[in-house]
Amino acid sequence: MDMKLELVPVPVTDVDRAKAFYVDQVGFHADHDAQVNDDLRFVQLTPPGSACSIVIGTGVTHMAPGSQKGLQVVVEDVEAVRQALTLRGVETSAVEVRPWGSFIYFSDPDGNTWSVQQVPRRTGAS
Repeated sequence: MDMKLELVPVPVTDVDRAKAFYVDQVGFHADHDAQVNDDLRFVQLTPPGSACSIVIGTGVTHMAPGSQKGLQVVVEDVEAVRQALTLRGVETSAVEVRPWGSFIYFSDPDGNTWSVQQVPRRTGAS
C-alpha cells in the first residue's frame, strides 16, 4: 500500500505576504489560491520538482503562525540555491557541511523554518 505525503500546512499570519515570500523570493509555484468561503482561504504552493506541496491560508490549520519547524527540501547544489535565495532577498545561513549532507537554513516572515540539503554523492559500489 503506497502512502504519498502530498500536502503540509504552514501556519502564517498574513497570507498575501507569505505567498509573495514563497513564490517571489523562494521560487515555489503558485498552484491554487481559492477563497472557499469567509473562513477558508486555501493557497497551495509547490517547490520546483517536488511531489509535495505546502498549504497556507486561513482556516487550514490550528497551528500557531511560525510553529512549523524543520521543513526540508533536497537540492542538487546547495551553494547555487543559497546564492539564488540571497539574490532574491532571503536571508540564509552559511553552508554547513556534515557527513550526511551540506545544509543551509532560512525562515519565512512568520518564523517557520526550512533546511535545504544537498545529499553527498555516493562513491563506490553499494
